[in-house]
Amino acid sequence: MVDLEKAPPARSPEGEPVPRADGEGCLVVAVRLPVRIVALVLVLPVRMAWDALVVAGRFLRDTVLRPVGRALAWLGRALFVWPLVGLWRYVVVPVAKGVGWLGNVLLVVPAVWVYRWVLTPAGRALAWCCAGVGAVLTALGRGLYAGLAWLARYLVVVPAGWLYAWVLTPIGHLLAWCGRGLARCGRGVLWCLGKVVTGIGAVLYWTLRILLVLPALAVWRWVLAPVGRALAVVGRELLDALGHAWRIAGHLSRAVGRALAALFRWTVAEPARWVYRSVLTPVGHAVRDTVLRPLAEAARAAGRAGRQALRSARLSVRQARADLRRTLFGEPERTPSVDRREPSGAKARTLGSSTTALTKD
Repeated sequence: MVDLEKAPPARSPEGEPVPRADGEGCLVVAVRLPVRIVALVLVLPVRMAWDALVVAGRFLRDTVLRPVGRALAWLGRALFVWPLVGLWRYVVVPVAKGVGWLGNVLLVVPAVWVYRWVLTPAGRALAWCCAGVGAVLTALGRGLYAGLAWLARYLVVVPAGWLYAWVLTPIGHLLAWCGRGLARCGRGVLWCLGKVVTGIGAVLYWTLRILLVLPALAVWRWVLAPVGRALAVVGRELLDALGHAWRIAGHLSRAVGRALAALFRWTVAEPARWVYRSVLTPVGHAVRDTVLRPLAEAARAAGRAGRQALRSARLSVRQARADLRRTLFGEPERTPSVDRREPSGAKARTLGSSTTALTKD
């Protein structure tokens, strides 16, 4: 028979594959190369479209979906989480604490007082009364039970024992002897029936084996198993071809993507970078050094002059207002500050000199 299973390729000590001496089956050789070529032709557009979709999806995720998601998350926190947290922290929790305190004051404390000073004494008194009544009822029950037990013994148990010993036991022995005889007869009949059923079962077994099992086994062994092996080889080769085609298409798609990226870089990015570095940056620096910095210095100087003028105007207005108040209402009286503590030393002398100067004025 032809071996349809593909053995793994042998490897040299350097790790390179060694060609097989016996070769592979004709079905494998006839199917492998056309299937791989067709699979590559069919898979290459799919792989390139897949890589393009992956790049577009990543770009869309990084530029649109992630910022939109962050904005929606912040909006959700601002609209739902923070109001709910504030409501819970500043409304629900204080109200719950107040309700708990009111419940403790209005319900728990009175309930504990009623339980401790009303229900507990009442329950103990009721338990004492019930214990007395229970003791009386227990004594009556024991006497009644003793009387009923004596009556039951001499009216029921003794006659039942006599009936069992002198009537039911002989009848039971007679019935047991009859049952043993019937059991022996039944075992003989069952033995005969078992032999008949065994013969019928053997005949049916060999009939079904010859008519069904052996043909099905032959069909499985000589038809279905070879066909299944061939289909397995074809399916395995198809899967291997799809895998190789997918990997080769990935390499080709990556090469095309790198070529497009290089073309975009050398046609758009590098010229834009050169224009930014060589043209816009020097122009911007020149505009900054020749226009923006002098304008900024002038604006800062004007601001300083304006602030100084405003400060001088405020001081002039304040001085004029003080002179007008002094002209209209006179010099305001100065009340000396009195230290209530006992002055001592140099502080006492300073305070005395200031008081003398005020008196002379």
